Amino acid sequence: MSVVEGARVDTGAGEVPARLDGRLRLVLGVLLVAQFMLAVDFSILNVALPVIGDGLGFSLSGLQWIATSFALCAAGFTLLFGRVADLFGRRRLFLVGLAVLGLSSMAGGLANSPEMLIVARVFQGLATAAVTPAGLSLLTTSFPEGPLRQKALGLNGALMSAGFTTGAILGGVLTDLLSWRWAFFINVPVALAVLLVAPTVIKESRPSARPKLDLPGATAVTLGLLALVYGLTQAGEHGWGAPSALGWPVAGVVLLIVFYAIESRSAAPLVPVGVLKKKTVAWGNIAGLIAFLTETSLVFLMTLYLQEVLDFSPLTAGLSFGVLGVGTVIGGSVAPRVIGAVGTRSTLIVGGVLQAVATLSLVALGETSAAMWLLLVATFAGGVGNMLVIVGFMVTATTGLPDHEQGMATGLATMTQQIGITMGTPIMSAVAAANTDIQAGITTAVVVNTAVVVLGILTTVLFLRTEQPGDQGNSSL
Repeated sequence: MSVVEGARVDTGAGEVPARLDGRLRLVLGVLLVAQFMLAVDFSILNVALPVIGDGLGFSLSGLQWIATSFALCAAGFTLLFGRVADLFGRRRLFLVGLAVLGLSSMAGGLANSPEMLIVARVFQGLATAAVTPAGLSLLTTSFPEGPLRQKALGLNGALMSAGFTTGAILGGVLTDLLSWRWAFFINVPVALAVLLVAPTVIKESRPSARPKLDLPGATAVTLGLLALVYGLTQAGEHGWGAPSALGWPVAGVVLLIVFYAIESRSAAPLVPVGVLKKKTVAWGNIAGLIAFLTETSLVFLMTLYLQEVLDFSPLTAGLSFGVLGVGTVIGGSVAPRVIGAVGTRSTLIVGGVLQAVATLSLVALGETSAAMWLLLVATFAGGVGNMLVIVGFMVTATTGLPDHEQGMATGLATMTQQIGITMGTPIMSAVAAANTDIQAGITTAVVVNTAVVVLGILTTVLFLRTEQPGDQGNSSL
C-alpha cells in the first residue's frame, strides 16, 4: 500500500493512488520542498567560500574541507541510509534527518572557528545522506509505477536542478547583502516548516518483518564510497597525478568489489545482487551518473569562462545561469509527457542528444561578451535535455522493484547523483588545466564533456531495455 492516504484503486496487489486529491498534493509539496532545500544546500556555499575563509581564519589548504567534508558524508553514507530507511521506517529517518539538518545549519551559521564549521558541515552531509533517499523512497512509494510516479519524479528532478542553480545565485545574494552565515540560517525555517507539516500528512512505511542489517556490506560500501569521493576531491585540489588522487580511488574501487562479493554471499544483503544485475537499475544509474557528471561540470566550466575570460563578477556569473534553471524546470515538467509518449529509453536518448548538441555548440564561444547569447541559448537547451535524462534515469532505476526495496533503489540513485556531482568538476578541471591558455582549455573540456554525454547515449542504445509507452496504463495528476 502507498504510504499516504488519497484516492485509490484496487489493482489486485493492493491499493494505490489513482489520482491526486488535496492530501496527496500536500504530501507531494512537502517532499518536494525538502528535496529542493537539499539541492540548494549543495551549491549555496560555492560563491561564499573565500568570504568564509577570511571570516573564520581558514588556511588556503583547509578551505576546500568546507565542501569536501559535506561531499564525503553526503555520498559515502547515502546507500546505507537508503537501506536503513527501508528497514526502520522511511518517515522516521526523513524526519530525524531534517531535524539534524536544521540543527547543523544553525550551528554552521553560528560557527566561530574552522573546527566548528567543519563539524557542522559533516552533520549537514550526514543529514543529506539520510533525507534524500528517504524522501525519494516516500515519493516513489506514494505513487504507483506509471504516469503518476513519472510526474512526481519529473517535478522532483526539475526542482532539484533548479535548486542547484538557485543555490549558486542565492549564495551570492545573501553573502553580498547580508552575511555568509545566512547561507546556513536559511535552511532552519524551511526544515522547521517541513518538520511541523510532514508528520500530519505522511504515514510511516516499514516492513512487517525487519531483517538484519548487513553490517559487513554496509561497512565495505561506505568505506569504498568515502575513499572514492575523497580521491576525487584530492584530484580536484592537487591534480590527477598526485599520489592521493590515484591511491584513494583505487582503494575505493577495491572496497566496492569486496562489497559486491559480500552481497553475493549474504543471507540479508544490503543490496541484493539480483537488483544490481537488473538492466534497468544498472544502466539507468549509468545514464544518471553521466547526466550529473556532465551538467554540473559544465556549469563549472562556464563559470570559469564567465569569470576568467569575460571577467564577470561571481554574482553576475551566477545570475547568468538563471536560464539554465528555467530550462531544467521546463525539462522536468515535460519529461513525464515525453516518457508517456515514447518510453523511458527513448526519453534518455532524446534528452542525451539534445544535451550533447547544446554542449558542443559552446566550442564557438569567443573571448568577448558578444557570444553571451550562444551561452544562454545552449545552457537553456542543455538544461532541458539534461533534465529529460535525469527524470528518465530516476523512473528507470526505480521501476520494477517492490515497495520494500524502494529505499535501497533510491539510495542507489542518490549515490549515483552525488558521485556524479563530485566526479565532474575535478575531471573537467584537470582537462581544462592541461592547457596553459584558459580559453583553449575550456574549449577542450567542453569537447570532452560532449564525448561523455555521447557515451551515455551509446550505453542506453546498446544495453538498456525498458517498457514501451502505454504499458503502465493511463492516469494523470
